[in-house]
Amino acid sequence: MITSVEDVTANLVVMALNEHRGVQVARIDPADIGDALVFGTHMGAGLGRWSGRLRTPSRDVALDQVGAVYYRRPTPFSTRFAHLPEREREFAVTEAWHGLGGVLYNLHGTAYVNHPAAITRADFKPAQLQMAAQLGMTVPRTLITNDVSQAREFAADGPIIYKSFRGVPPAPDGRVTAIWTQSVAEHELDDSISVTAHMFQTEVCKEADARVTVIGRRVFAYRITSPDGALDWRQGDWDALVHEPIDVPRLIEGALHAYLDSFGLVFGCFDFAIEAETGRWVFIECNPNGQWAWLPGASEMAQAFADEILEGWWP
Repeated sequence: MITSVEDVTANLVVMALNEHRGVQVARIDPADIGDALVFGTHMGAGLGRWSGRLRTPSRDVALDQVGAVYYRRPTPFSTRFAHLPEREREFAVTEAWHGLGGVLYNLHGTAYVNHPAAITRADFKPAQLQMAAQLGMTVPRTLITNDVSQAREFAADGPIIYKSFRGVPPAPDGRVTAIWTQSVAEHELDDSISVTAHMFQTEVCKEADARVTVIGRRVFAYRITSPDGALDWRQGDWDALVHEPIDVPRLIEGALHAYLDSFGLVFGCFDFAIEAETGRWVFIECNPNGQWAWLPGASEMAQAFADEILEGWWP
């Protein structure tokens, strides 16, 4: 299991693997490289794969005996080497990523849930929207631009929203902030748009949101209602959100499986807006490494993850 020590979501899967299936789990954070993470791998004549061991204070792992890797949220290598001067830091990060990462993410005959390369490919919102549309799902009219004139023309056609492509980097003091999905008026758009890429979409008049977590062939879907009707339900009081199980339309469920297959993913968290007048499901995004432990069915999802991790190799 490749993740940080602070990842409490991973604990649910560890419990499902240890307590219910008796599986040996090694929890590894690659950014611990140093005294807390020592490894040695080798390859030579007659040996067609990397072999060796990886040691932490609590685990000693034979890499050629690893049957599956559950990739969650490891600490960035840049954090590990933050104390170094910039040039040395960049060199150390690159070497650690290509050396240790290159071994851990290419273990022969090992199942990955999900493979980091697949996560990276599926993490681009333009790719997500294009794939969803090609599979027949409804997507909002979208403009990606750094041209203020195009943005204003887009806004003139009706209510639009702005959505960032990624989260905001942590502040120097470690504080985490966010840019929520927000309504944008035509008069608010100015030449600062030219600085970088922006994504604008037609605002969906919705009655609720839906979060659909797909793990292998299993689907867990919840209707999410915010008491204040917030545009972005993540912005408000999470304790006030109403979660209700919901059936996924058959055609959409089939498209979700095809979506994951197209990106080489085993798991994904899909977000939809449910239109107020038509009840139509509008695709918003898919997080290929999303959070799910906050949902009511988290314990069942942990079991589904355990099943998927062990599929095909665990007796």
